[in-house]
Amino acid sequence: MARNPTLDRTDRAILALLQENARLSNKEIAGRVGIAQSTCSERIRRLEQAGVFRGYHADIDPAVVGVGLQAMIAVRLHRHETTQVARFRQYAEQLPEVVAFYHMAGSNDFLVHVVVRDSDHLRDIAMGAFTAQPEVAHIETSIIFEHTRFRRLPDYD
Repeated sequence: MARNPTLDRTDRAILALLQENARLSNKEIAGRVGIAQSTCSERIRRLEQAGVFRGYHADIDPAVVGVGLQAMIAVRLHRHETTQVARFRQYAEQLPEVVAFYHMAGSNDFLVHVVVRDSDHLRDIAMGAFTAQPEVAHIETSIIFEHTRFRRLPDYD
C-alpha cells in the first residue's frame, strides 16, 4: 500500500508531465519544471519509493493489434460474499480479453471492460466465459462506441 507523501508544487508539476508522457527524459522534466537535473532525479526516486507511481505504460491502439470491438460487461453474482467475489475476480483477471476490472457497489457487483475481435467473439466471452461461472447470476453487455482515457488525475491540493 502506498504511503501518503507530502507533495509540493514541484512534485505535482513532475507528476503532471509524466502522466502526459512517461518517456520524458529527466533533463526535459527538470527544464520544464525549472529545477536541476539531480534534484529532479531525486524527487522522482522519492516519489517512486513512496508508491506514487503504479507503473509506466504504453498506450496501444487496439485496432492495430486486432481489437475490433470493446464492451463493458456488468456482472451480478448470486451472493455478494467474500468467497464468490474472490473466485470471480481470480477467474476474470486471467482472461486475456479483460483489460479493466471494477468491483462495484450498487445493483451490479462488477463492471468488466473487455476487448474482442468481433461480435461473435464478444458473444463467446459473454456466454461462455462469464455465464458459465457458477457464482454468476446475471450479466448485461454494453458495446463501447468510443473509448477515451484521460491520463491526468486532478490536482486536489
